Amino acid sequence: MDPVTHTLVGATLARSGLRKRTALGTATLLIAVNAPDIDAIAYLWGNTTAVGLRRGVTHGVVALIVLPLVLTGLMVLWDRLARGPAERKTNPLVAGQVLFLAALAVATHPLLDFFNSYGMRFFAPLSFEWFYGDTLFIIDPWVWAALISGLWMARGSERAPKLALTGVVFYALVMAGSNVAARSIVASQVERSGNAVMRLMAAPVAATPFSRWVVVEDEVGYQVGLFSWLPRPRLELSRLPYDHEPPASFGADLAGDPEVRRFLSWARFPYYAVWKQGDSHVIAIGDARYTVDPEESWASLRVTIPSVGRRSADEPPIR
Repeated sequence: MDPVTHTLVGATLARSGLRKRTALGTATLLIAVNAPDIDAIAYLWGNTTAVGLRRGVTHGVVALIVLPLVLTGLMVLWDRLARGPAERKTNPLVAGQVLFLAALAVATHPLLDFFNSYGMRFFAPLSFEWFYGDTLFIIDPWVWAALISGLWMARGSERAPKLALTGVVFYALVMAGSNVAARSIVASQVERSGNAVMRLMAAPVAATPFSRWVVVEDEVGYQVGLFSWLPRPRLELSRLPYDHEPPASFGADLAGDPEVRRFLSWARFPYYAVWKQGDSHVIAIGDARYTVDPEESWASLRVTIPSVGRRSADEPPIR
């Protein structure tokens, strides 16, 4: 999820009564809910590096142990350096409670990230396998509205924030059920048309909980489109006009490119477009869960491979 959602969750947890457990309780919760996103520093080395590294080590099982311990140490140090003896006496920092709040808040981060179609690598660095919840859009205005309403109506009461958190949990469960039901309906319709489903995604779309972006992989390639619940369940799919397998004649070139390897380690539904450009071939790789245009999206990569020395018979069909 986006940083605003994580921060709102931390603030709502604080206002629900958890901040009273120890001094610096609110600060601990707000920092901890965002701590796993320290891996965003990878964007300094480019988008491809970032997608290859994000939601890995700092979001995995090891981080769930290490980050709360590190944050607890920092909060204890801050307590000693920035708060006076009188303040520490009247409102003491309880290290055990800080650790509890930090662990709870850090744990909410990968759980929320799992809910969207970007995915999570829960077992990094032990395993870098991706897991996808396909439940909530990465920026969900309904989650924002619920949490902001809970904070606004708090006014010294812990009931409204608790109700807001309960509402978000209920909404997420309903959306998870919607995903399961949509997948079942899509799979049935595609198979009735004579295509065997190899893989399937029914991901949430922005702002509306009643539609889902669908990607179906079959023996031919990808079919993409929208599934809508209202006014009645309906599915509209079209064939994506790109190969879902890398062009065989450029397989070695692509496999040897570190940027391609990083991108493909993240891409869920990669597809390939090839065209001739001067004395080179351009291969654009996109991810169908985010874009159907491999030339214009952050979820794509373009590689230029010289054609010199290649037999024309090895050249793939030009797009």
